[in-house]
Amino acid sequence: MEENHGRLVPQANEAPELALFNDVCGIIDNVRGEIALYANTKICLTKWEVGRRIKEDVLLDKRAEYGRQVVKRLSAKLTARYGKGWSDRTLLHCIRAAYTFTRDEIVYATRIQLTWSHLRSIMFIEDPLARQFYIEMCQIEHWDTRTLDDKIDGMLYERTSISRRPEETIKKELAEVSRTKTLVPDFVFRSDYFLDMLGLPDVFSESDLENAIVNQMELIIKEMGGSDFALLERQKRIVVDAVTYKADLVFFHRSLRRTIVVDLKLGKFKPEHEGQMRLYLRYINKHERHEWEESPIGLILCSEGNTEHIEYLMLDDNSPIKVAQYYTQLPDRKLLGEKLQRAIAIAKEYHHDHKKD
Repeated sequence: MEENHGRLVPQANEAPELALFNDVCGIIDNVRGEIALYANTKICLTKWEVGRRIKEDVLLDKRAEYGRQVVKRLSAKLTARYGKGWSDRTLLHCIRAAYTFTRDEIVYATRIQLTWSHLRSIMFIEDPLARQFYIEMCQIEHWDTRTLDDKIDGMLYERTSISRRPEETIKKELAEVSRTKTLVPDFVFRSDYFLDMLGLPDVFSESDLENAIVNQMELIIKEMGGSDFALLERQKRIVVDAVTYKADLVFFHRSLRRTIVVDLKLGKFKPEHEGQMRLYLRYINKHERHEWEESPIGLILCSEGNTEHIEYLMLDDNSPIKVAQYYTQLPDRKLLGEKLQRAIAIAKEYHHDHKKD
């Protein structure tokens, strides 16, 4: 009798009894999963219902101090009756959930295995599209609450390509991701990458940057978007008309089923960077792409940002080339937030003008 992935594999003479054992284990495991899902849904819905009841029947007075006192007194009575778990802080979270989510949204979130802790983090995001983005990413990437908090803290949504699309496009892509449970490029690529883990000096070369990235590949892949990224090659040789070019880094993304070519640049983005990357992508598409792969994507990482130049000059929704800024030291969060909001506004203005034309 041997064990395989937690199940016993029967020998010939033990087959009937062990087959029965494995089947019974399957039944018990399935029911346990259903019970856990049911319990999680009921916990989240109970807290949402509590918040809705307080919101609708108590806080209509609209006096903040009065509301706080009511919540505090209610918390004391609930704690006396039910024990810990109903602090005034918890009740305020319940109220926030009732203001933020519909009942159907709570049911959907728990169906895809988000917990109250996940919802508690997401409910403080003002933008409903950003909230939906994090909900879908939690499902696809299986984020625990600590990872989710880190992603929100790092302004992941604002840094992704999807945030720069028109509202209707964002809704459409969110719906598609929800339906297929599959990532799309706009969810993966970012406008800014934080490479502070590299420990680079104030002055460094593109070669120094590449070496540091390779030495810290595990952390870099985490910042790039997770374990779906796999490094295939560095300094990849591409020969065209007896001229040898070298692409800095080549990855493969499993969920997207695409080769990702990364070129590292010191300074701002320049138009000639696009031409060079386009050559790399066409070469790979013609000579190295498998039948089951999607077309390759290029990512040009620049040490300085020039958002308007990038948005107006070349990048549209269908471009296979993405341009992003990288930081070797974490930027000030407030300044980064202002920069990202400005970039999002420019991109949406561009889309609006482009649509009119």
